[in-house]
Amino acid sequence: MKNNLYGTYKNPILYADYSDPDAIRVGEDYFMIASSFCNAPGLPLLHSKDLVSWKVVNYILDEIPGERYDKPVHGCGVWAPSLRYHDGKYYACFPMPDEGIYMSTAENPFGKWSKPVNIRPGAGWIDPCPFWDDDGKAYLVAGVAKSRIGYKSVLHMVEMQPDGMGLIGDEVKIFDGNLNDQVTIEGPKLYKRNGWYYIFAPAGGVKIGWQTVLRSRSIFGPYEYKVVMRQGGSPVNGPHQGAWVDTVTGEDWFLHFQDVYAAGRIIHLQPMSWHNDWPVIGLAKDGNDYGEPVMEYEKPNVGKAASVSDAGICEPDASDDFTGTRLGLQWQWNANPKKEWYTLTGKGLKLNAVKKDSVYGDMPNLLLQKWPAPEFTCITRLDLSGLSDYDEAGVISMGMRYGLITFQRRSDMLVPRYVTGEQKYGKILPVETVETATELEPIDMRRADEIYVRYTVKRTGTRDLSKSERDFPLETVTIEYGTDAEGFIKAGEMASVPGRWVGVKNGVFCASQKDGSTGAAIVESVVYRF
Repeated sequence: MKNNLYGTYKNPILYADYSDPDAIRVGEDYFMIASSFCNAPGLPLLHSKDLVSWKVVNYILDEIPGERYDKPVHGCGVWAPSLRYHDGKYYACFPMPDEGIYMSTAENPFGKWSKPVNIRPGAGWIDPCPFWDDDGKAYLVAGVAKSRIGYKSVLHMVEMQPDGMGLIGDEVKIFDGNLNDQVTIEGPKLYKRNGWYYIFAPAGGVKIGWQTVLRSRSIFGPYEYKVVMRQGGSPVNGPHQGAWVDTVTGEDWFLHFQDVYAAGRIIHLQPMSWHNDWPVIGLAKDGNDYGEPVMEYEKPNVGKAASVSDAGICEPDASDDFTGTRLGLQWQWNANPKKEWYTLTGKGLKLNAVKKDSVYGDMPNLLLQKWPAPEFTCITRLDLSGLSDYDEAGVISMGMRYGLITFQRRSDMLVPRYVTGEQKYGKILPVETVETATELEPIDMRRADEIYVRYTVKRTGTRDLSKSERDFPLETVTIEYGTDAEGFIKAGEMASVPGRWVGVKNGVFCASQKDGSTGAAIVESVVYRF
């Protein structure tokens, strides 16, 4: 650590599932985006002034392109994106592995982004990154998904239209990780420095991999490569996939993720330095020419007075009293939303009873948010007096293994059930979901104006991480309920399991066994305690 002039920060800076991050600096503002898969709105945009504290300020996509995503397609949708700024315009480039490579633009990143254009239709390419060279020409580098194209560990380069809205000519294979020790190389990000073209690309796999950098004097190669960050003796497994950013004072930093299993892919910030025109990310130890992740370090010098503080994990917005005119930016739906699903009344969130025609985990109208911390409690206050007979509402913990409590109205009684489900995957999509349910003691609605659900996440051990020196944290999810905020009855608990490429999310829902129900539930508040 240096002289501690600006205070210190601690990693991770975000203990939340902002997977596959990319980031840029524009003036004194930093922007970051992340993958969102089938959840909508999609492509969250985060903003920071100091590279340490981040806040979600927008979504680039109101919905995922294509009618296919009107229902959940777990693990598909929007994969690792990139974010760039060129000639007064912001560019968000993102892959949908079954559909193609898309581009969306904005002059104001806090405002409305353009309707995405599919600039390379077809399956197979992933992790695209656009680049504008000094001569005005533009290029796109991308990886591939073996599940869609039949091979992996290959990077392609192709010329792009200067406006970013199409590709020119044929792609060129510029690097093949199968021919060296860089298997599973993907997520390329393209930069230029001192006449060198650099491609920052993770390799070795999400859970146990490392950060590799390629360089060449020519955009199409040939490229030489070097590993610039490994886990080493740190507790950070798989430190890779991210973005190089600088400050107005000339410092260099690298944002990347770490896979921590159930909570998803959390965000770290590493110092970065240059040696013989090669970057070193983190701190080099024992004479190594690569870096290892730091867990605490001096905060970036962002060019203005910063408060001197010992900054811990930044907790994104989580709690909500639903008094605004739009949903908080912490919320995403399980699929493309429909306006008739909900209303903000000014005194709560009215969830209309949507016809249930699937298992719970495949309901499109699950309203979810990411886990915001390593451990927490969330208390949801529900008014269920507006449910019609055989309507139901409740709270869910959503992953490939999910658990929920649901309250179904039967005349003047609410019948709680604790339900668990497990998605069993084939090559790409779930082939089966098995659900089990336990009916609990009924509640007389004439004696209960409100229902409280307490959702608790607590670390209870570790899960073995094969082929790694470190273990994943293992969290237990406990769901309890009651008719006030004091006395809770345990409905059930389970070991947490992430979703398909995403961390566990928790949230609320309202459903009906029939079409045309006029029933609804009111979510009065959601309160998190850390």
